[in-house]
This record gives sequence, structure tokens and C-alpha cells, in this order.
Amino acid sequence: MAGEKILLVDDDYDFCEATELLLQARGYDVTMAHDGEEGLEKVRSRQPDLVILDVMMPKMNGYDVCVVMKADPELSAIPVILLTAVGREMFKTSYTKQMGLMTEADDYIAKPVEPQELVERIEALLKEE
Repeated sequence: MAGEKILLVDDDYDFCEATELLLQARGYDVTMAHDGEEGLEKVRSRQPDLVILDVMMPKMNGYDVCVVMKADPELSAIPVILLTAVGREMFKTSYTKQMGLMTEADDYIAKPVEPQELVERIEALLKEE
């Protein structure tokens, strides 16, 4: 598994840095993007083995990025984990869990996520490939 490419798309810089360190320590090659448009560009250019997508981001939300990826034959096989605080923020946002289920994401994890749980979910999806 070492060396597999993971793209982390999240506008929370602290979360990205902590997650990058965690995943690099496990041998993953991590690339980051901080909004949905940048994330989609990096998916196309880097062809990662897995994408972790935050939902609430500027320019393009994670749901929309996931929908575009799953509709593109060149990107649709890349596993996507939607990682979001939507459950906590449900009454403050227009995002819903149902929207997440409609994206064809491969996994859906609520923030805050325990580092070990995130690693286990990543490893499970990468084994399925």
C-alpha cells in the first residue's frame, strides 16, 4: 500500500496539515487542495488512488466535485470519502446527508473523525480496488 496517492480536499488548513502528517507517516503520497475547483483540477492532473473530500468548501462544494468525478469515465473508479461536519451543521447550512448519499461517494464520514478510523476507512477502500 505504501506510496499510494491520496488527494485531500479541505479548506481547513490545520486539518489538512494534521491529516497529511498522519497519512505520510503511513507511507501515503499526499497532495492537498483547499477548494473544490482546485481539488477537481488536481484529481484530473494527479489521478490519485483515493480522494478525501470535505463538503463545505469555497468555489465548489464536495458534493458537486464528487458528482463530477463519478460522471466522468476517467475518474469514476477513484474511491471518494466525503468527510464533513454536515451532521453537526445541519441547521446552519443548505447541505443535507441525503445530498451526500446521492453523490455515489464510496464512504461518508462525519467530522470530527478519529485518525485511526480515517486510516482504517482509507485502507478498506484501497483494498477493494
